[in-house]
Amino acid sequence: MKVKTSSPMILPVVLATAVLMGCATRASYGDLYGLPALVSGADSRIVITPGTKYVNVEGGRTVAFIVGDRQFAWNFFVGRTVTNFALNDVAPRGILNHPVQAYVSPDPRYVGD
Repeated sequence: MKVKTSSPMILPVVLATAVLMGCATRASYGDLYGLPALVSGADSRIVITPGTKYVNVEGGRTVAFIVGDRQFAWNFFVGRTVTNFALNDVAPRGILNHPVQAYVSPDPRYVGD
């Protein structure tokens, strides 16, 4: 008597898991790290050079980042526990060619007196 050790459902489950994990892309950071914004609506602008290792931003603000001849904007309406994250995680693909950390101070609208 031959014992079957693998289920015919294993392959579909493994494939579904791989697909779902692949969906955890930059877009999934939106709820926690803020949201993409229009450059024209930015409160401030920060130039990122090859030597930039970090940026300091205030929670709740919209910042335009200028990287050479390209730019993008991000609204830093972050989750309450977020104090920093890799800006590369939310920047459009290929715009940052080196790691840049974003340090986010609390949104003053939600800081108690």
